[in-house]
Amino acid sequence: MARRLYRTRPRINLRRVGLYVLLIAVAALFIGPFLILLSSATKPASQDVFGFPPDLIPRPPVFDWFREAWTTIPYARFLVNSVIYVGITVPVYLVISALTAYPLARIAFRGRGLFFMLFLSIMFLPGELMLIPRFLVMSQLGLTDTFAAVILPAVLSSLGIFLLRQAFSQIPDEIVEAARMDGANEFAIFWRICVPIVAPTLAVLAILGFVSVWNSFIWPLVVLTSQSKYPIALGIAYLSGVAGTDVRGLAAGTVISLVPVIFVFLLLQKRILNSMGGAVKG
Repeated sequence: MARRLYRTRPRINLRRVGLYVLLIAVAALFIGPFLILLSSATKPASQDVFGFPPDLIPRPPVFDWFREAWTTIPYARFLVNSVIYVGITVPVYLVISALTAYPLARIAFRGRGLFFMLFLSIMFLPGELMLIPRFLVMSQLGLTDTFAAVILPAVLSSLGIFLLRQAFSQIPDEIVEAARMDGANEFAIFWRICVPIVAPTLAVLAILGFVSVWNSFIWPLVVLTSQSKYPIALGIAYLSGVAGTDVRGLAAGTVISLVPVIFVFLLLQKRILNSMGGAVKG
């Protein structure tokens, strides 16, 4: 008797399909505003920007608004200022956070819990509450309207200390004790063993610090008076005042300011995801 051969149909995993649909919806929710912004920056003057439903396709695409945004204000100067702020603040911020978090996690000393609670309590203070005290301190030091006035308050972050303290605490004691038995001093243990292990947390803090400094607006607005020292966030606000109702030029200027943020995120994203995958497998 001949056997009948039945072609097996691939089974559809409804749970996986539902998960992908949910992820696509969440991605569209987050990327939607950026697409609208990019569309507004490339639309011609004859095409409505505020139409509903939104028309995301420029007809035809126009890139003159980017040149207008670049030349209307000293955009290059603002970008260079933000690069200076980020280039100094983020590395110093990571070093100070790591050097502060390591003793709180790995070295036993009297009052360690109290110090950690004090750092933790600062996280719950609104940033606006510290504007006046910071400004008074900078005024007394004669640092107002300087690059240092913007950089110094940003290098101290209780969030960075908290996250790194938790990361250092999760390092197995056996690794540290083995290093001590081999004759390594405390700084060698910190720099050669613990810092590479918490590198994913440092990468996350680097991204958070970069975005925070790059988008900093209120504190530079308070402490700076010279336009030549403005970061890019203040430059965008200045562009909105100069351009007035020119929404396309303002959108173009905003898109330009987002390019470095996207680049840094893509640069560090692979390392973060790979390290997370390794942590899950372990």
